[in-house]
Amino acid sequence: MALEHAEVLRAAHLARIDLSENDAAHYHDDLGRILEMVDQLQALDTEGVAPLAHPLDATQRLRADEVTESDQREHFQRCAPQVENGLYLVPRVVE
Repeated sequence: MALEHAEVLRAAHLARIDLSENDAAHYHDDLGRILEMVDQLQALDTEGVAPLAHPLDATQRLRADEVTESDQREHFQRCAPQVENGLYLVPRVVE
């Protein structure tokens, strides 16, 4: 896929990136190489290849689901400026 210099500038404008002409020429080359690599990848035959979430068949070790901290709700509610029925009262910010 051929990439035009104007397309690089347009993409930069859409991304709200201020590129100079010199920088745009540099990115034009880089983006061109990236698009060539994408074309190569699209040419590969992936029939019968299952998609992977991770290349290794590993599982996450999980800790036991048990309480590790004491309940400090009453302490924190005593420190709060305003509390009502166990809820913290805060100033309205959206009218």
